[in-house]
Amino acid sequence: MQVRWIPEQGAFANSYIFGTVLVDAGLFPMAIHPFKDDIDTIILTHCHFDHTAHVKEIAHMCTAKIAIHRDDAGGLIDDGKSLSMHFGARSPGIVPDIVLADGDRIGDLMIIHTPGHTPGSICLYSEPDKALISGDTVFTDGAFGRYDFPGGSRQALAASLDRLAPLDVEGLYPGHGEPVDCGGKRHIAAARQLMKGGYG
Repeated sequence: MQVRWIPEQGAFANSYIFGTVLVDAGLFPMAIHPFKDDIDTIILTHCHFDHTAHVKEIAHMCTAKIAIHRDDAGGLIDDGKSLSMHFGARSPGIVPDIVLADGDRIGDLMIIHTPGHTPGSICLYSEPDKALISGDTVFTDGAFGRYDFPGGSRQALAASLDRLAPLDVEGLYPGHGEPVDCGGKRHIAAARQLMKGGYG
């Protein structure tokens, strides 16, 4: 199945559409509006404001359910956890419809809990498509997400990269930067090596 990339705007993260799922909702609703009739679920890769800023409005526009990992659900109402104050804003102030756990599935996407950037960070993996939507866990330039925000952990992020490394990944679709449609596994390996080399 095709992963449709909706590029980041300014400080706000990439969004992706996979089937009837929208991944992340920091962008203005007008960027999502052309696809509103196709979306029934919004999965948030983590609770940071650049990924969640407009989730309430987009969910209403699409009549969609909101899903986030249980360890980050509190960030939808907590300004500190969401980092919303860095954007001169408030957290979305909502409770999710679906609380996710490792191994859950929504459509053809499997939830992989990858803490480190935040306690409830997740990646979404489609094994048949060899596609990984990675949020801020790993990027296509061979880097990884920051772990110096509240709830972040270098040790947890290193373990998450170790967990992703064996996956058969061609398409890698990160929260920031440009995605790639092939060779994603190499980018994960590079990030893992960077982490093991003591970067950061």
